[in-house]
Amino acid sequence: MSFWKRIKDKYLGDRAFYSAVLALFIPIVIQNGISSFVNLLDNLMVGSVGEAQMNGVSISNQLFFVFNLCIFGGMSGAGIFAAQFFGAKDEKGVKDCFRFMLIVGLAICLAGAFVIGVFGPNLLDMFINPDLSGSEEAIALELEKAAHTKTAGLEYIAIILLGLAPFALTNAYASTLRVAGETKLPMYAGIAGVFTNLALNWLLIFDHFGHKGLGVQGAAIATVISRYVELGIILFVVYRRMRKAGSYSFLKGAYRHFTIPAKLFKDIFIRSIPLLANELLWSLGMTFLTRHYSLRGLTMVNAMTITSTISNLFNVLVFSMGTAVSVMVGKSLGANDMEGAKSNARKIIVFCEMICLVTCTVLILLSGTLPLAYTKSSPEAKKLAASLLRSTALVMPLNAFTHCTYFTLRAGGKTLITFLFDSVYTWVLPVPLSLILVKYTDLHIVTIFELVQLMEVVKVTVGYILLKKGIWINNIVSDQEA
Repeated sequence: MSFWKRIKDKYLGDRAFYSAVLALFIPIVIQNGISSFVNLLDNLMVGSVGEAQMNGVSISNQLFFVFNLCIFGGMSGAGIFAAQFFGAKDEKGVKDCFRFMLIVGLAICLAGAFVIGVFGPNLLDMFINPDLSGSEEAIALELEKAAHTKTAGLEYIAIILLGLAPFALTNAYASTLRVAGETKLPMYAGIAGVFTNLALNWLLIFDHFGHKGLGVQGAAIATVISRYVELGIILFVVYRRMRKAGSYSFLKGAYRHFTIPAKLFKDIFIRSIPLLANELLWSLGMTFLTRHYSLRGLTMVNAMTITSTISNLFNVLVFSMGTAVSVMVGKSLGANDMEGAKSNARKIIVFCEMICLVTCTVLILLSGTLPLAYTKSSPEAKKLAASLLRSTALVMPLNAFTHCTYFTLRAGGKTLITFLFDSVYTWVLPVPLSLILVKYTDLHIVTIFELVQLMEVVKVTVGYILLKKGIWINNIVSDQEA
């Protein structure tokens, strides 16, 4: 066998492989892509009201980002089991996993509403650091901007709290449906939700039909309504198909009781705790990174808002690949096809890297143009955002590898290792490094951002070793069946 044929067989899939990957990947890319694009438009609409309003919404969303990832992490442990149960054709196991997701979702909603609702003002203050080094007039302007930013953030938080519950429920249904290969329904519901959000933003943020626009409050109302629309579509279609066609039998009777076999509950809980802790600590780490950068002034907050919104749109292809890794590797492990699981993981990572090289090249080429769309942002913020976008694009291939590695380890139930791989790394390297460089050096903020981003090389090295050792190759549901 020739060298190139060995390389092709080892790292590249056949038509059937890519068909299976794309069947999972494309619906999620469409949903997440539209969501990110609409989020960009939302950002532009709120930004057109004023820079302070955009900063207030952005900082508030940083707090809800922590909640969103806690939902994801809390349900992920059950998702790992659900994927392998589905691969083993055990519908009762899938149903028990769904019940676990509902319980966890409710608990996180209550905790999130309490923390954000009670401590929201204090949390906002952590990110609002006006630059007090200029003239008296400049300082007065900065203080005024800071006050408007906090007011906008509080207005947004007060309304958006009403959208926590539907977000959690939607994630429980979408996660369970996806492990069963049903990716289109969550996609269609998500698309309907984001277009509802976009239309209502236009109606509620600005002045229309003789009515004064609600600004930031309008943006929050639109988001909450869109989440109920997304959940409503999923519930309507699932239970209609279940009643008429007998589909989704693994969800039938899920609400009759919430009793989960003790051993299964214990096993899911043991694997969920590291995942929940990981998402909580990782998202807090990202939040603290943003806070550390914000110590350089509100211009940096504005530039980071522009950078994250645009880069999220370009990262959709990479981040959506995580679902393909979870489902395909998890099903292979559940069916005791260990060689298939290794082959799937390796080939998906290579496929993800090829996609990433294209997207990061496009982002570099457009980095100077895209920030110009933020007309109310200062020229300094737009110039800074362009530099940050280029830096972000250069490390995207590293992020792609570590992202796929995380989901591969998770698919095999190695949740404690994923905790060490993700959160411990974040708090040991990027978080303290960013604080030290921001507070104790005179380095330009772009240089600091680049040095922190390059720490991903360490994570890539560790991830490669973990994948090579194969410690993630486990069937975690065989003992449940026994």
